[in-house]
Amino acid sequence: MRLKRKDILAIEELDRDELEMILSSAQSFKEVSERDIKKVPTLRGRTIINLFYEPSTRTRTAFEIAGKRMSADVINISASVSSVKKGETLKDTAKNLEAMRPDCIVVRHCSAGTAHMLAGLLSCSVINAGDGAHEHPTQALLDIFTIRERLGRVEGLKVLIVGDILHSRVARSNIWGLRNLGAEVTVCGPPTMIPPHIERLGCSVAYHVDDAIADADVIMMLRIQLERQRATLFPSLREYARCWGLSAERLKKAKKDVLIMHPGPVNRGVELSPEVVDGPWSVILEQVTNGVAVRMALFYLLLGDIKED
Repeated sequence: MRLKRKDILAIEELDRDELEMILSSAQSFKEVSERDIKKVPTLRGRTIINLFYEPSTRTRTAFEIAGKRMSADVINISASVSSVKKGETLKDTAKNLEAMRPDCIVVRHCSAGTAHMLAGLLSCSVINAGDGAHEHPTQALLDIFTIRERLGRVEGLKVLIVGDILHSRVARSNIWGLRNLGAEVTVCGPPTMIPPHIERLGCSVAYHVDDAIADADVIMMLRIQLERQRATLFPSLREYARCWGLSAERLKKAKKDVLIMHPGPVNRGVELSPEVVDGPWSVILEQVTNGVAVRMALFYLLLGDIKED
């Protein structure tokens, strides 16, 4: 079984059948991580390079673990210790890595469109691990997988995404994926953090958290991305937490069985209070666990079942 594409660059590009294929494969691969011996020979002899130009803990580690659990050779490269420090361009770095014949390059970069550019240059597979404020497809896939695993479906659910929508690649990817699978998506946050015309993506907009959370089946809180903001978009972190953060008290207005999600890292006391992060509503650590299974599925669907010459 293979995807009919070389690369995974954006959720927007995937049709419903492809999304269902990835989610179904991830369910199968999740079992591998629950074994005593967490290893299968599926990608033995394949080489995967993680090329990260931005800091990352969960994403890079999940890609590395996913590759190694499938017996692939995994190499991690960070911009801080690469030839970028000597003035080498991204294009030259990528072409030099390709000359070593990897099967897949996983790339994270601060500039939107980077993964698409590399996919056009390279013959090996490229997976987008986050490009600027554009998309983060694997995060959306693991979020959707977690929702479906917990609630048994995506179709017809009401999903609320709260926070820094303007700078969030996670929000964009989730809107595309959730809408494609039949969920109703609402975004909520300070007016300064809501992109103009975002309704064109198929979501609705709310500006009052207390009203918006009442009907939500899933509440996805986003990290405030201060590193991407070029201006102060809210008075203070304390004010943001009071108006837009999710506390146990505010959560009383939500459904009793609501799911609370966050792509991480969590700013405790800002987006989420500690009691919510660690409370029974939270599936944040499940998201991390499922991130390995989803990335294993992608590696398999892009690189597996290849006949040797």
